Amino acid sequence: MRMKILMGLMNGVKRKFMTSQELFTQMQEQWTEFSENHEKFVDKGNRAAATRARKAVGELKKLVTEYRKQSVTESKKA
Repeated sequence: MRMKILMGLMNGVKRKFMTSQELFTQMQEQWTEFSENHEKFVDKGNRAAATRARKAVGELKKLVTEYRKQSVTESKKA
């Protein structure tokens, strides 16, 4: 469910504006997913895990971009 909201956010579908804290939480989740899959690839040679790790990093990049925008918006309101 969370990924569907995130995908909608990134694909320009009806956007739910998230706070920087919500974005931060999602960034942490994506980093954890990346880290776990990276370890599976490095330790066990699991190529599917490498694909999942790359996907997680791509999503993380999108979240970082959105976080920067939201952070600037919130700092201007303060």
